[in-house]
Amino acid sequence: MDAKTIIVKRIAQELRDGMLVNLGIGMPTEVANHVPQGMMVYFQSENGIIGMGARPPEGMTDRHLTDAGGQPITALPGAASFDSAMSFGLIRGGHLDMTVLGGLQVDAKGRLANWMIPGKMVPGMGGAMDLVTGAKRVVVAMTHTAKGAAKLVNECSLPLTSQRPVSLIVTELAVVEPTADGLLLRERAPGVTVDAILAQTEASLIVPDAVPEMRLAS
Repeated sequence: MDAKTIIVKRIAQELRDGMLVNLGIGMPTEVANHVPQGMMVYFQSENGIIGMGARPPEGMTDRHLTDAGGQPITALPGAASFDSAMSFGLIRGGHLDMTVLGGLQVDAKGRLANWMIPGKMVPGMGGAMDLVTGAKRVVVAMTHTAKGAAKLVNECSLPLTSQRPVSLIVTELAVVEPTADGLLLRERAPGVTVDAILAQTEASLIVPDAVPEMRLAS
C-alpha cells in the first residue's frame, strides 16, 4: 500500500455520520473515496458546494462541477451550491465539523505551515487560513518526510498558516496528536516500529508504553 493510500484510509476513520467536512486540495480529496460503508458525510468545498462526491469516471466530467482546486467532482443527490460569501461564512462561523488539509511542516506546538514555499510561485493561501482557524477539528494529511527531510519539526521554517494548533497529524508512518504537553505518538503504521518513526522525526514525540497499529478503512 502506498503512502497516500495509508494516509487517506486512516483519516477516513476520523469521519462520523452526519459530519460537515471540508477536504483541501490534493491528497485530502482522496478521503472522500474511503467513507466507511453506511455512513453519510457531507463534504464541502470552499468554492461553494455541500454534497461533493468522488471524482467522476473518465469522460463523465462536468465543467461546472469542480472542487476549489479546479479538479472535477460529482454532486450527490441533494447537494447544494452557493457563492463564496456563503461558503466562507460557514467556515469562519465555526460550522465545519472537520477539515482535512495537506501540510508542508508541522512544528512541536502543532502549528501548520502549508501554503507557501519561499521563492516559489503559488496562487495564494486560498481558504487554508480560514479553515485552520474556523473548523472544529483540523486533520493534517502529509508524508512524514520530503526528500529525506523531516516535516514534523521543532519550529517551522516556512510561513505559518495559523497560530492555532491542529487536532491531528496523519502520515504514512504515524498518527500524532498535538497536546498541551507536546506531540503525542498515538499510532504507528502497520509494520512500522517506534524507532523508525523517531528516526524520521525532528520534533520530540511523547511515546506511550504501548503504541498500537493504526486501523485503516477498507
